[in-house]
Amino acid sequence: MASRRMETKPVITCLKTLLVVYSFVFWITGAILLAVGLWGKFILGPYISLIAENSTNAPYVLIGTGTTIIVFGLFGCFATCRGSPWMLKLYAMFLSLVFLAELVAGISGFVFRHEIKGTFLRTYNEAVQNYNAQDERSIAVDNVQRSLRCCGVLNYTSWFSSVYYPVNGIPPSCCANISDCNSSDLRNATIAPTKIYQQGCYELVTAFIETNMGIIAGVTFGIAFSQLIGMLLACCLSRFITANQYEMV
Repeated sequence: MASRRMETKPVITCLKTLLVVYSFVFWITGAILLAVGLWGKFILGPYISLIAENSTNAPYVLIGTGTTIIVFGLFGCFATCRGSPWMLKLYAMFLSLVFLAELVAGISGFVFRHEIKGTFLRTYNEAVQNYNAQDERSIAVDNVQRSLRCCGVLNYTSWFSSVYYPVNGIPPSCCANISDCNSSDLRNATIAPTKIYQQGCYELVTAFIETNMGIIAGVTFGIAFSQLIGMLLACCLSRFITANQYEMV
């Protein structure tokens, strides 16, 4: 029995080291999710409102998930250092739940990407039609047009039916060269098209979604399946510790 215990101790030490390293990486993942959630809440709020028909809880989900992962990452390190079988089993159970949640999120995002595009078309069109250059959604529209060098939904003609156009014309954020673009030009349906971006924003945004959705889904699946490694390490360590304790009795 003594020799058997001597053989299992190096294995337990090795598993503990691997699980502590894994838990630390897992903790960093939670910190990143928390940071992204806070960034989405305070910086990207107006942009998210252009994509979602109603107010979205996505930033709060990321904040909650990140905080939970941080707490359980620390719990995993504590359980590993303490060598408690029941704590390790609880940690493995939590990792399995995270694995399932990330798997479902990744599949849902990939499968419903076309619905996301349809929702964006409706909400962005509403933001353009109700544009007033002052509220959050209007400012978000301006930022999108400047950063992507686009104008309107499908093209600049989307502005002709907006409540803003009859009095003010096309917004200055559509101007290709702001120094060569004045308010009278923007109110002139003949001159304005020569001064502004020709491509619509919807096409650029949806092209970005199509291009990057596969990458996002792949990263999500990769992170999800990495949870299997943590589950395996936690279960194996719990089993070896339990067996070692049993042999000492």
